[in-house]
Amino acid sequence: MHGGAGTILREQMSDELQQSILADLEAAIKAGHQILEQGGEALDAVVAAVKVLEDSPNFNAGKGSVLTHNEMVEMDASVMDGRNLAAGAVAGVRHIKNPIELARDVMLRSNHVLLVGEGAEKFAFEQGHQYTEQDYFFTDRRYEQLLSMREKGLFALSESRYPDDRKHGTVGAVALDQQGNLAAATSTGGVTNKQYGRVGDSALIGCGTVAENGVVAVSTTGVGEFFIRKR
Repeated sequence: MHGGAGTILREQMSDELQQSILADLEAAIKAGHQILEQGGEALDAVVAAVKVLEDSPNFNAGKGSVLTHNEMVEMDASVMDGRNLAAGAVAGVRHIKNPIELARDVMLRSNHVLLVGEGAEKFAFEQGHQYTEQDYFFTDRRYEQLLSMREKGLFALSESRYPDDRKHGTVGAVALDQQGNLAAATSTGGVTNKQYGRVGDSALIGCGTVAENGVVAVSTTGVGEFFIRKR
């Protein structure tokens, strides 16, 4: 599991914040491990683990996603199955509570790999995903962060150039199941104050997420533009 690039200085982290983050990470690990322990698939394990962190405001994914320049949440996610190199991804979705589950549905229930924006959401609703209002994703902390970045004319990862004690990031998981299969999953809200429908590496297979049996499973976090250029 990972909860994003960057560190939080110990002198700036409250005990309450630390315990909250650790509890979320532990819950995510347990969610994935339970599936593996019962002989389940690596793909289901990584999706279950990432979903836990999407449901927490402590990370830049799902509920805790950063805000765009226009004060919206636009989320990206992807999954890859190492058994057959199958993959699914979504980008720029605004009304899906758990983008990682939608990415898996793109892989399993469509003929495509990457769906974006309104098209991705149309597919989501056809698959039974519920419409989630933007209010669900909105947090005061992310709004304060946006105002700071917008005033400076900057964009930033929540976990990089914004100087505070709440640096939260992109989330991801990799797993190896009892059958020897690898899988990887990544989910993010992107960068604060992003514009023009910017999409980073998290939605790109072979860049933000990759898995191949007998080789490797990886979920990346950091500056997406760097990973895209160096892939």
